[in-house]
Amino acid sequence: MRRRYTSTRLLETDVAAEPFTQFRAWLRDAVSVGLPEPNAMVLATSTPDGIPSSRHVLLKELDGEGFVFFTNHGSQKAAEIAQNPHVSLCFPWFPMERQVVVGGTATAISREESLAYWVTRPRDSQIGAWASRQSSVISSRDELESEAASVAERFAEEVPLPEFWGGFRVVPRMLEFWQGGVGRLHDRLRYRRVDGAWVLERLAP
Repeated sequence: MRRRYTSTRLLETDVAAEPFTQFRAWLRDAVSVGLPEPNAMVLATSTPDGIPSSRHVLLKELDGEGFVFFTNHGSQKAAEIAQNPHVSLCFPWFPMERQVVVGGTATAISREESLAYWVTRPRDSQIGAWASRQSSVISSRDELESEAASVAERFAEEVPLPEFWGGFRVVPRMLEFWQGGVGRLHDRLRYRRVDGAWVLERLAP
C-alpha cells in the first residue's frame, strides 16, 4: 500500500515563533475540515526497563505549560508514568498529510484542576469512570455493566470525583510538525527547548 502525498511545503517562514501557537493553528485546521476525533493522540509510555506501551487518549486541555489528558490513576499508563514520567504523544492527522509528535514529561495535575473538568463530563462518563477498574482483568462484560448499574444507583444525583481519577499534563521538551511531501521529501520542523527558549530546526525526512 502506498499513498502519494501532494500537499504544499512547510517552510520555516510558515510557522509561528513558538510551538503552542503553531499547534493550536494546526488543531483548528483539523477541526475545520471535520476530522473525526481531531483531539485524539497516541500516548506512549514505558516501564523503567524500557518496555513500551501505547494507546489513544483525548487531549482535553492545552495551556501555556502543556497537553492535558485524564485517566484512572490505577491504569497501566498511570502506573508507568509514576515510574517513568518520560512520554511521547502523536497526533495522526493523516487526511491532512500531517502529524505532530511531542516528547515531554508527564505529571499529575491538581485535584482542583481535575474537578473543574470532571463536572463538565456527561453523567454516563462519570459513572463509567467509577465502574471501571481500568486495566484490571474482569470476568465478563456483564460484570462491568452490573458495576455501572450499581454506581448509578449509589449516586442517584451528583456523581463525585473519584480519588483514583484525574489528569496528567505533558510538559514538552520537543514538538515536531510533519507535513507529507511529494516523492517522500516530507517537511519536518522541530521545536526544541534549549535554556528556556524554543529553537526551530529542520530534520531530514
